[in-house]
Amino acid sequence: MSATLRHFAINADDVGRARTFYESVFGWRFDPWGPPGFYQIKNAGQGLLGALQERRELVPGVRVAAYETSMGVDDLRATMAAVEAGGGRIVMQPYRIEGVGELIYFEDTEGNLVGAMQYDPAFQFP
Repeated sequence: MSATLRHFAINADDVGRARTFYESVFGWRFDPWGPPGFYQIKNAGQGLLGALQERRELVPGVRVAAYETSMGVDDLRATMAAVEAGGGRIVMQPYRIEGVGELIYFEDTEGNLVGAMQYDPAFQFP
């Protein structure tokens, strides 16, 4: 089973401040998408999507204080089974993002949180 890094998210306490910072440092463009305070970054790399969002807790009581990464996978259910068989645990059950695909988050054996997304066949990467 293979996986490709396809998405990262920057978690921020102050989304506006973070947006200004990354616009000036990397020249990234932020487009509003989805819920309020959520932005897509489409010029972060070929075939790679980025996001800027309010800081959150994927695991209750543990604030995400790092970039979140999501791997593109061909079979989400097989990935879930492999995560659990390898000693990891699913922390967010499959969540459908209309027009994009189905997403989970899991915790690896070292406590790192990782996303896995089975993208819809029609979804187009930048």
